[in-house]
Amino acid sequence: MAKPHLIVSLDVGTNSVKALVVKRGSDSDLETLAFLKKPITGIRRGIVIDVQSVAKAITEVREELEAQLGQGLDSVYVNVGGSHVFCVFCQGKVAVSRADNKVSEEDIDRVLEDAKTFSLFPNKEILDIFPCHFIVDGEKVKEAIGMRGIRLEVEALMVYVFSPYYQNLNQSISNAGFREIKDIIPSPLAAARSVLSPSQKELGVALLDIGEGTSSLAVFEEGSLIHLAVLPIGSGNITHDIAIGLKTDIDIAENIKKEFGSCSLSKKEQKEKIEIKEPEPLVFYRKYLAKIIEARISEIFEETNKELKKISKDKLLPAGVVLTGGGSKTPGIIELAKKELSLPCKIGKPKGFLNINKDPALATVCGLALIGLDSEAEEDSLSIIEEIFSKIKSFFRFLIP
Repeated sequence: MAKPHLIVSLDVGTNSVKALVVKRGSDSDLETLAFLKKPITGIRRGIVIDVQSVAKAITEVREELEAQLGQGLDSVYVNVGGSHVFCVFCQGKVAVSRADNKVSEEDIDRVLEDAKTFSLFPNKEILDIFPCHFIVDGEKVKEAIGMRGIRLEVEALMVYVFSPYYQNLNQSISNAGFREIKDIIPSPLAAARSVLSPSQKELGVALLDIGEGTSSLAVFEEGSLIHLAVLPIGSGNITHDIAIGLKTDIDIAENIKKEFGSCSLSKKEQKEKIEIKEPEPLVFYRKYLAKIIEARISEIFEETNKELKKISKDKLLPAGVVLTGGGSKTPGIIELAKKELSLPCKIGKPKGFLNINKDPALATVCGLALIGLDSEAEEDSLSIIEEIFSKIKSFFRFLIP
């Protein structure tokens, strides 16, 4: 019996790497075959700075997955993070090429290529381009194929990265033994794929993924990506603040954050005194801890508001803000988010998977797997079409004497 085709996704974070292996389930959901989370070094705020260390950690993950599954894993979908990921609006303009003046797929490709033709900063390269809308003879439309016109224009959002950091990520994956990187997706777009619905993207929504080293933002409206940003602040900064504020070890601070951390407390909880005896004696009030945490998370929301103001969408997203990532699990964060952002807010959990926890910290790795499913379904459709045309050609070739 042939082994099932597997989709492998890899979420390379600041302090950990998450790997997920799935296959198509009996219905529309994906069946989870293996999941691993391992610590990683060599990454600073989402950026690979030590290729060898990162490659070693990913190699260990790949080998353990292969041992669990009993088969090799050659290809992978992976995320890219770090504040070197930027976006910029661009425009393209071409003449419609067909004699009947109908816009074709070729015209769409040409106008998107034209939109890319402007000078980038040194050491920058284009990661992807996302059309916001097309303009056919002065009229804005979402879909232009098949429309009649003389001139076709596009207004699009282009995402680009700092080449050396991007190449470091590529090299790390290749050195880890994966023969093919199927796609590299910005972290917030991967997370958005697993938690946002089409109706949210149509109404207007922001996804805020609060990771360990960075917080990533993706904003959608009318079904299109209209803004993307990576903020150099994450839940790791909260741990650092706790370590400084309580004058304790960083590992102890992390445990305190997970066990006692909160953005808001009841009056009774504010008066509560916490005493820790091991590994070193420590006494503090929960109210003081909550102030430390609230200050840093408020800073994340303040930076988010700045990004929304850049595109005039602060307080103007009907579907609100969806929070994902490990930092989104902080108790009381939704109430604080509503207060700071003046928008509806909720926690986003991955959808479309069988036998996996609906954990907001898994949004990115799950989204990568779903993007893999989308991509391979599209490839299958193209293969079927090519096969049909091939049979038609063979049929007519047979008829020709």
